[in-house]
Amino acid sequence: MSTAGQVIRCKAAVAWEAGKPLSIEEVEVAPPQKQEVRIKILFTSLCHTDVYYWECKGYTPLFPRILGHEASGIVESVGEGVTDLQPGDHVLPIFTGECKKCRHCLSEETNNMCDLLRINCDRGVMLADGKTRFSINGKPIYHFVGTSTFSQYTVVHEGQVAKINPTAPLDKVCPISCGICTGFGATVNVAKPRKGQTVAIFGLGAVGLAAEGARVCGASRIIAVDLNPRRFEEAKKFGITEFVNPKDYNKPVQEVIVEMTGGGVDRSVECTGSVQAMISAFECVHDGWGVCVLVGVPKIDDAFKTHPLNLLSERTLKGAFYGNYKPVSDIPNFVNKYMNKELGIDMDKFITHSLPFADINKAFDYMLQGIGLRCLIHLDA
Repeated sequence: MSTAGQVIRCKAAVAWEAGKPLSIEEVEVAPPQKQEVRIKILFTSLCHTDVYYWECKGYTPLFPRILGHEASGIVESVGEGVTDLQPGDHVLPIFTGECKKCRHCLSEETNNMCDLLRINCDRGVMLADGKTRFSINGKPIYHFVGTSTFSQYTVVHEGQVAKINPTAPLDKVCPISCGICTGFGATVNVAKPRKGQTVAIFGLGAVGLAAEGARVCGASRIIAVDLNPRRFEEAKKFGITEFVNPKDYNKPVQEVIVEMTGGGVDRSVECTGSVQAMISAFECVHDGWGVCVLVGVPKIDDAFKTHPLNLLSERTLKGAFYGNYKPVSDIPNFVNKYMNKELGIDMDKFITHSLPFADINKAFDYMLQGIGLRCLIHLDA
């Protein structure tokens, strides 16, 4: 029986206030409006960005809210004007978008900085009418980055929905919607290490380990930097060849790496969001040709500080957003390459835990304790 055009009642994990456990509630999900799509979410996973905004450390609180942005599901219904998606399509909702009309989307100089649908963590309403599609007994529940995947049904702008191969396993490809593409693309598309070069990866979470794109590119040495020694053994599966824990040294870790490599690494990718790690990642690349790519999201008041001579010595500092992939145009092909075993990475390695929806708060515990990489949450369980 079709639910198109009707309010759907379903379970959602609602954040009522900062830092407090999410509460499984019955919410009403309104039908999609113009240029919107309603999606049945089957799988979602927790990303550090969800935790940052749940904790609200340095950010403007916006509650009650449904977090979540790394997910996979099936289109339930579409709103007015949606022509590229239809009920039954298998999709990945993406935290940033592609309108295909603005200067950024049409530019050959950038891939994914859409003027209309660029990630906005502070907006809790839909663009079409400035209202939420979630409510409980008439009380609005705010959205998060336009996706809010910690709900069995969600409403997303069509420009933030990637239609994928229907034969792709939705549990396996779930992390592609954020962590995998962010780390892999930052390495392959932005840092672009050459065969035989040396690469340093700062942070061994899912994004950092997705930077195993360095292995795919043929890097001869991949040096991992992380404060959690429990991650080191697991990281060997991702091509990491050496490990550095800054706690083991009484000098800046960039100096340690420069000494290890005889002048610095050829490429570095920073995936932690720590401004000190960003500085270290930049200052550990070789002068003359070294490239550092920043991926992690810093705190709102952080400032990057380094001596100008580090730039004048022909080191290059870059930023990467979502791996430089266009959400709607590029992600379907990324999934196809995964299905055809053309990427050279194994998605199974990234999903280290699996939980039913009712236990979603355990996923927060795992992440806060630095346990595992991605925890897959089954919304139909």
